[in-house]
Amino acid sequence: MMYAGSEPADREPDGSARPPLIRELLLVVGLFVVYKLGRQAANGHVDEAYANAGHVWDLERAVRLPAEGAVQDLLLRDETLIHLANTYYATVHFPATALFLGWLYWRRPRHYVWSRRVLAALTGAALVLHLLFPLAPPRLLAATGLIDTGQVYGPTVYGATPSTDSMANQFAAMPSLHFGWAVMVAVGLIVATRSRWRWLWLLHPAVTLLVIVGTANHYWLDSIVVSALLAVALAALRLPRAEPVRAHRPWPSATAMPVAAAVSGTAGPGVLPGPRTRPRSSYLPPGTAGVTGAAETPGAAGTAGTFMTTEISGASEASGASMTAGTRR
Repeated sequence: MMYAGSEPADREPDGSARPPLIRELLLVVGLFVVYKLGRQAANGHVDEAYANAGHVWDLERAVRLPAEGAVQDLLLRDETLIHLANTYYATVHFPATALFLGWLYWRRPRHYVWSRRVLAALTGAALVLHLLFPLAPPRLLAATGLIDTGQVYGPTVYGATPSTDSMANQFAAMPSLHFGWAVMVAVGLIVATRSRWRWLWLLHPAVTLLVIVGTANHYWLDSIVVSALLAVALAALRLPRAEPVRAHRPWPSATAMPVAAAVSGTAGPGVLPGPRTRPRSSYLPPGTAGVTGAAETPGAAGTAGTFMTTEISGASEASGASMTAGTRR
């Protein structure tokens, strides 16, 4: 038997586990709308967001986390590199997650349902934190000394004035869903595939972490908190174990049953037993048992055959002589 945890990567998807497409599209769109509305609901807490940012920055220095500025300095060495980092931040987050869910839906339906539930739980918990703990990103906090690379080098998805930005909530840095979703994409693909190269999917969250910190959009603590939330979601929402795939054992056909019964000496249900086969020796006329025994003895087959031929020839000659004598008379 085979369980889903050990199924090969090229196994055909289980169509029975795939939910209806229209329902899933409506569900995903609905979750996205709730996500956007929840972030918008956290707007307006400007003073609280800057105060929380100061507390987070001081806490990171107190526990001796690496300075975010060290990562930004690496990116600022090359203008092309910082431009690529800004582009990655602006364009990869949503499309990568959508492609991930779409591929799972068609190729790994059971993994899709599990991944969608984990992402929904993670996003819901993040929205609660956005409402309870508004946080200005490090690019907006003067104490960090970091540059808003999106505004300076482009591209950027945020408005120049955070307090009046109607497209996005710039005070929802805690936790980082950019990093949380990237980690879940990597985990989901590693679990759902069996290729030896599947561990390379970890490059996606690794690059995402460097990008969100180097562009000064998130603190290290934002990534740590979302990782803890994801760990809780994964522990609570386990991947359901698939039913074992058992090998099909077909019933014997009607023509095969008498053959099997004849070989085994027994008749199947509903099949009348055939006549027993008599031993070969019972068909021999009396007086030839010794010949049969001689023929079955190794080395005696030739002698027995010669003896039987001689006897039959002699009988024929005697019968011919008797017929000749009768004619003469």
